[in-house]
Amino acid sequence: MNVLVTGATGTVGRHVVDGLRDASDVTVTAASRDPARARDRLDCATVAFDFTDPTTYRDAFADADAMFLVRPPALSRVRRDAVPALVAAVGAGVERVVFLSVIGADRNPLVPHARIESWLADAGLETTFLRASFFMQNLSTTHREEIRDGRLAVPAGDGKTSLVDARDVAAVAVRTLREGITGAYDLTGPDALSYAEVCAVLSAALEHEVEYTDPSLPRFLLSRYRLEGDLAKTGVMAAIYTTARLGLADRVTDDARSLLGRPPTDFRTFVRDTRTVWA
Repeated sequence: MNVLVTGATGTVGRHVVDGLRDASDVTVTAASRDPARARDRLDCATVAFDFTDPTTYRDAFADADAMFLVRPPALSRVRRDAVPALVAAVGAGVERVVFLSVIGADRNPLVPHARIESWLADAGLETTFLRASFFMQNLSTTHREEIRDGRLAVPAGDGKTSLVDARDVAAVAVRTLREGITGAYDLTGPDALSYAEVCAVLSAALEHEVEYTDPSLPRFLLSRYRLEGDLAKTGVMAAIYTTARLGLADRVTDDARSLLGRPPTDFRTFVRDTRTVWA
């Protein structure tokens, strides 16, 4: 089976590539806007691909039987920015798609992931929707510097989030791709934590205290925009933490455990594994 991995250098995609690269029954190709750079990072075959550049479609989909699909965060207009590439994939012979979606996409038609799920469901493909909860890795990337400085400022109130390790999501993706498992799965960690509890775990594992502060939504938007300079990303972050504040992000499921054949990684283990990033 020939698998094309989009988002191949991202939080989940790079682990999907790792999981598929040495499998005897799979040939994996990483799709990237910068294939030379991706080849150096991933040590696998790469091909140029950009959702918004139709000239890249033919080579990218030429030999692909299956695809791991990740929506680039900047692409929110699904019909204009994503569907043309998906149409090209189907036309080139891609028969199954494992799509990295978000938890709750089946209940919130406003998120772009829901519109992609709907299109894929109507396309006659074998599909797998991996609806992932909030990645633990966001704390070691997006929030790394502030945690290093001893604080975590997010407008989540006392709400809890069922944080999931991106490595577990990738492992599920690899299994579903290799074994042809279809369906929709809500992937969470083993428990839900408030951000005060998150900071307590971080404080216990690191060599400094990490304080949780709960800024107002306007203050959070202003401070993150000043830091990121990306209004779309800031808006998405605000929406995620507001969902937690409203008590809508704490659902824990057994889907990851069932597909992994083991318990999903808990947050304490994740922090212990990655603690050097905050050193």
